[in-house]
Amino acid sequence: MAPVTTSEPPSFAYSLRMDSAFAHQFASDWRDAWNAHDLDAIMSHFADQIVFTSPVAQRLVDGSDGVLRGKDELRAYWSEGLRRSPDLHFVIEDLYLGVETLVINYRNHSGGLVNEVLAFEGPLVIQGHATYLGA
Repeated sequence: MAPVTTSEPPSFAYSLRMDSAFAHQFASDWRDAWNAHDLDAIMSHFADQIVFTSPVAQRLVDGSDGVLRGKDELRAYWSEGLRRSPDLHFVIEDLYLGVETLVINYRNHSGGLVNEVLAFEGPLVIQGHATYLGA
Protein backbone atom coordinates (compact mmCIF):
# COMPACT_ATOMS: atom_id res chain seq x y z
CA MET A 1 0.00 0.00 0.00
CA ALA A 2 1.39 3.39 -0.98
CA PRO A 3 1.78 6.02 1.77
CA VAL A 4 -0.91 8.65 1.89
CA THR A 5 0.36 12.08 0.91
CA THR A 6 -1.31 15.43 1.07
CA SER A 7 -0.30 18.95 0.22
CA GLU A 8 -1.93 20.22 3.42
CA PRO A 9 0.11 20.00 6.62
CA PRO A 10 -1.66 18.61 9.68
CA SER A 11 -3.70 21.40 11.26
CA PHE A 12 -2.13 20.91 14.71
CA ALA A 13 1.33 21.65 13.31
CA TYR A 14 0.45 25.30 12.68
CA SER A 15 -2.13 26.04 15.36
CA LEU A 16 0.35 28.03 17.47
CA ARG A 17 2.05 29.96 14.66
CA MET A 18 1.98 33.72 15.20
CA ASP A 19 -0.76 35.35 13.12
CA SER A 20 0.71 38.02 10.83
CA ALA A 21 -2.16 40.50 11.26
CA PHE A 22 -1.99 40.17 15.06
CA ALA A 23 1.82 40.55 15.02
CA HIS A 24 1.72 43.73 12.93
CA GLN A 25 -1.05 45.27 15.03
CA PHE A 26 0.72 44.33 18.27
CA ALA A 27 4.03 45.81 17.08
CA SER A 28 2.34 49.01 15.95
CA ASP A 29 0.52 49.40 19.28
CA TRP A 30 3.72 48.53 21.18
CA ARG A 31 5.74 51.16 19.27
CA ASP A 32 3.04 53.81 19.67
CA ALA A 33 2.82 53.20 23.44
CA TRP A 34 6.60 53.48 23.83
CA ASN A 35 6.84 56.58 21.66
CA ALA A 36 4.04 58.22 23.68
CA HIS A 37 5.85 57.22 26.92
CA ASP A 38 2.49 55.76 28.03
CA LEU A 39 3.53 53.25 30.69
CA ASP A 40 -0.01 51.96 31.23
CA ALA A 41 -0.40 51.24 27.51
CA ILE A 42 3.03 49.57 27.42
CA MET A 43 2.19 47.37 30.41
CA SER A 44 -1.19 46.38 28.94
CA HIS A 45 0.65 44.03 26.56
CA PHE A 46 2.15 41.92 29.35
CA ALA A 47 0.75 39.16 31.56
CA ASP A 48 0.92 39.51 35.34
CA GLN A 49 3.45 36.66 35.52
CA ILE A 50 5.80 38.18 32.89
CA VAL A 51 9.48 37.28 33.05
CA PHE A 52 11.65 39.76 31.18
CA THR A 53 15.42 39.82 30.70
CA SER A 54 17.59 42.75 29.73
CA PRO A 55 21.26 43.64 30.07
CA VAL A 56 20.13 47.25 30.62
CA ALA A 57 18.03 46.14 33.61
CA GLN A 58 21.14 44.54 35.02
CA ARG A 59 22.78 48.00 35.02
CA LEU A 60 19.74 50.11 36.03
CA VAL A 61 18.07 48.02 38.72
CA ASP A 62 20.06 47.71 41.93
CA GLY A 63 20.65 44.07 42.82
CA SER A 64 19.19 42.89 39.52
CA ASP A 65 20.59 39.91 37.70
CA GLY A 66 18.97 41.29 34.55
CA VAL A 67 15.81 39.23 35.11
CA LEU A 68 12.59 41.00 36.04
CA ARG A 69 9.78 38.88 37.41
CA GLY A 70 6.18 40.08 37.38
CA LYS A 71 4.49 43.25 36.22
CA ASP A 72 5.49 45.28 39.29
CA GLU A 73 9.23 44.75 38.70
CA LEU A 74 8.87 45.37 34.97
CA ARG A 75 6.83 48.55 35.54
CA ALA A 76 9.43 49.90 37.99
CA TYR A 77 12.27 49.20 35.53
CA TRP A 78 10.53 50.78 32.54
CA SER A 79 9.35 53.72 34.61
CA GLU A 80 12.98 54.45 35.53
CA GLY A 81 14.07 53.94 31.92
CA LEU A 82 11.48 56.43 30.66
CA ARG A 83 12.50 58.91 33.36
CA ARG A 84 16.17 58.67 32.36
CA SER A 85 15.48 58.85 28.61
CA PRO A 86 12.96 61.62 27.91
CA ASP A 87 13.82 61.49 24.18
CA LEU A 88 13.26 57.72 23.95
CA HIS A 89 11.55 56.61 20.74
CA PHE A 90 11.58 53.48 18.61
CA VAL A 91 11.46 52.88 14.87
CA ILE A 92 10.52 49.34 13.85
CA GLU A 93 12.87 47.89 11.23
CA ASP A 94 11.33 44.43 10.86
CA LEU A 95 9.23 41.71 12.47
CA TYR A 96 9.99 38.01 12.76
CA LEU A 97 7.18 35.58 13.52
CA GLY A 98 7.51 32.18 15.17
CA VAL A 99 5.48 29.73 17.19
CA GLU A 100 3.72 31.90 19.80
CA THR A 101 6.73 34.21 19.40
CA LEU A 102 7.32 37.62 17.89
CA VAL A 103 10.66 39.37 17.45
CA ILE A 104 10.47 43.12 17.02
CA ASN A 105 13.64 44.42 15.39
CA TYR A 106 13.91 48.17 15.99
CA ARG A 107 16.20 51.17 16.36
CA ASN A 108 16.13 53.10 19.59
CA HIS A 109 16.53 56.82 20.17
CA SER A 110 20.33 56.58 20.09
CA GLY A 111 20.34 54.62 16.81
CA GLY A 112 21.08 51.28 18.47
CA LEU A 113 19.70 48.13 16.87
CA VAL A 114 17.60 46.07 19.28
CA ASN A 115 15.60 42.85 19.08
CA GLU A 116 12.78 42.34 21.52
CA VAL A 117 11.95 38.63 21.64
CA LEU A 118 8.43 38.13 22.96
CA ALA A 119 6.70 34.83 23.78
CA PHE A 120 2.91 34.90 24.02
CA GLU A 121 0.15 33.08 25.77
CA GLY A 122 -2.95 34.22 23.99
CA PRO A 123 -2.76 37.97 23.35
CA LEU A 124 -0.35 38.71 26.22
CA VAL A 125 3.42 38.45 26.49
CA ILE A 126 4.51 35.97 29.15
CA GLN A 127 8.25 36.12 28.50
CA GLY A 128 10.44 38.75 26.89
CA HIS A 129 14.11 39.30 26.15
CA ALA A 130 15.67 42.60 25.14
CA THR A 131 18.78 41.92 23.07
CA TYR A 132 21.21 44.54 21.79
CA LEU A 133 23.62 44.44 18.88
CA GLY A 134 27.12 44.07 20.30
CA ALA A 135 25.98 44.37 23.92
